Amino acid sequence: MSTYKSDFLNVLNERGFIHQCSDFDGLDALLKKETVTAYVGYDATATSLHIGNLISVTMLYWLQETGHRPVTLMGGGTSMVGDPSFRDDQRKLLTPEQIDQNIEGIKKIFGRIMRYGDGPTDALMVNNADWLMKLNYIEFLRDVGRHFSVNRMLSFDSVKLRLDREQSLSFLEFNYMIMQGYDYVELNRNYGVRLQMGGSDQWGNIINGVDLGHRMGTDQLYALTTPLLTTSSGAKMGKSANGAVWLNGDLFSPYDYWQYWRNTEDADVGRFLKIFTRLPLEEIARLEALGGSEINEAKKVLATEATAIVHGREAAEAASETARKTFEEGQAADTLPTVAVARGDLDNGIGLLSLMVEAGLAASNGEARRHIKGGAVKINDAGVSDEKAMVDSAMVGSNGAIKLSLGKKKHILVRPE
Repeated sequence: MSTYKSDFLNVLNERGFIHQCSDFDGLDALLKKETVTAYVGYDATATSLHIGNLISVTMLYWLQETGHRPVTLMGGGTSMVGDPSFRDDQRKLLTPEQIDQNIEGIKKIFGRIMRYGDGPTDALMVNNADWLMKLNYIEFLRDVGRHFSVNRMLSFDSVKLRLDREQSLSFLEFNYMIMQGYDYVELNRNYGVRLQMGGSDQWGNIINGVDLGHRMGTDQLYALTTPLLTTSSGAKMGKSANGAVWLNGDLFSPYDYWQYWRNTEDADVGRFLKIFTRLPLEEIARLEALGGSEINEAKKVLATEATAIVHGREAAEAASETARKTFEEGQAADTLPTVAVARGDLDNGIGLLSLMVEAGLAASNGEARRHIKGGAVKINDAGVSDEKAMVDSAMVGSNGAIKLSLGKKKHILVRPE
C-alpha cells in the first residue's frame, strides 16, 4: 500500500531518499494536484560535482520522471560568499572568472541526467548571480534583512558549531543564509518554484527560505531533505584513496568511478542500488538477496548501472570489461588509467618509489615503501619486494606500457612518451 498520494514522494520513500519535510501532507497534496517546480542549489566551488551532490541531482531526476519540473540553481552569486555550514574556517574566496569556469564544468553532468527545454516538465538552469549581483544593499536590508532574527540565526547548528569551537565566523559568511533564503523567494516569483530540496545539512538554510517566503507574501513554500549518506562502517560517502569522487571524467576516470562502486561494502549494496541506479525495486530485491561470493555480481551491476548514469552506457561497459580482463584474465587492459613518463627517463630507469607517487598509488615515498614491504606491489603482475627497484623501458610490454599494481584492485599503465 502506498504511503503517499503522489508518485514522487512514493518513489523517494521507497528508494530511501527522504529525511525531513516541512509539511508532508501539504506537499503530497500539491504534488498530486498539479505540476510542481522544485529546485536544488549548487555552489560553484569546484569544476565538478561529486558523489555527495549526486543524491540531490537524482532527486531532481525522479521529480521529472514523475511529471514535475526540476530547476538546477547555479550559485554564481552565493559562491562569491561561500556556505559556512559545518566548516571550521572560511572558504577560499573565488574570483568571478573562477566561478564562471566552475559553473561550465558543473553543467556537464546535468544534461546527462535530466531533460532540459521549454516544455512544462523540462528542466531549467538558473544562476542566482542574475539577481544577487544587482541588489541595492540598503533596499535589501530594509526589504529582506528585517525579516531575519539574529537570535534565530545563531541557533542553527551550522553557525552554532562554529561559534562553540571559538572559530571566527565572518560577517560575509553570516549573510549566506539570508542570500540563500532570498533565492527561494526570487525563484518562486519568477519561476513558480514551490519546493526546495537538498541534503540534511541544508535544513536550516532551506527553512529560512520557507519562512522568508511566508513573511514576504509568496505562495506556501516547502522543504524536503535527504539523509547524508555514510557507509555501513560509518565512513562518509564520496571519498577514495585519491581524494573526492568527482563526477566529471577528467577529474575521476570512468574506470575509477566504476571501481569505487565495485568496492561497495556488502551491507550497502541494496541501499546504494536503490539510490544510485534506476533499476526496478524487484530487481534490486533479487540482487540484494544474493549471499556469499554472489554478492560480488550485485556489486558489478551496481558499478555498471551507476557509471552508466554519469558517464554513459558505453563507458560503463568498457570499464566493466577492463575490470574483467584485469582481474579475471590477468591481462593489462589498454583502458586502465594511464600515467605518461618521459621516454628518456624510462630509458635511464626510474625509482619504483617515486613512480608510485607519480602514478597516484602512494602519497609519499614512505607510503610506497610500506606497500612494497607489505607485498602489495607488482610490476607486470610480478611481485616486487625491493624498495630500491628501478623501472625501465625494458619492462614495456607488447601493449606499449608497464602495468603497475597496488593490491588486487588498483592498476596503472605507465606509458613512455
